[in-house]
Amino acid sequence: MLYFFQQDELAQTAQDAEPVVEEKTLSLFDLMLSGGLGGQIIIIILFILLFAAVYIYFERLFAIKSASQVDKNFMLQIKDSVLNGNIESAKMRCQQSDSPVARLTEKGISRIGSPLEDINTAIENAGRLEVYKLEKNVSILATIAGAAPMIGFLGTVIGMVLAFHELATSSGQAQMGALAEGIYTAMTTTVAGLVVGIIAYIGYNHLVVKTDKVVHQMEATAVDFLDLLNEPA
Repeated sequence: MLYFFQQDELAQTAQDAEPVVEEKTLSLFDLMLSGGLGGQIIIIILFILLFAAVYIYFERLFAIKSASQVDKNFMLQIKDSVLNGNIESAKMRCQQSDSPVARLTEKGISRIGSPLEDINTAIENAGRLEVYKLEKNVSILATIAGAAPMIGFLGTVIGMVLAFHELATSSGQAQMGALAEGIYTAMTTTVAGLVVGIIAYIGYNHLVVKTDKVVHQMEATAVDFLDLLNEPA
């Protein structure tokens, strides 16, 4: 009985003597801040680019959504007014609807009486201006989508250069822990750059698709208006 008691006591003592390994956890925020001054500057730049990308995306999204909202009866009302010779009423109806389609139609109405080719040219010129307004600042998203990953890679390369510089200056005696910490800290800039680039890229392509729909809507309206002028009296 004493033998078993001693065995249990020895086992308990062995368990108590085992070193307790504490799990080292590092939050993403701490990881970003532990990259030194160079890494912190790059992370700040990427955060600024992320804020700019998100702002431009939602600002353009709401603007494009507003531009795409057109009354289904708009062209019918314009057609009735033009066929009845009530040009001023048609202009007023266009002015009441603040949309690219209405502005294109108003431009065409203001040229009624001119040759059809001149009316078509006026509508096309007005359409180019409307497309430019819709695409305002969208190209910045494309720039951010391409620049952010490269900025992230730049931070990684700088971190790797510093890590190997430490290895070279220590005559190969640098601790692997210090090198590993510098390397994975440098890699965080790549992760941040890719995240910002992906967000900007998706946002840019989504805005391009939405803009194309509005442009198609304007083209269809221009064709309907020109067909209206070609209808026999």
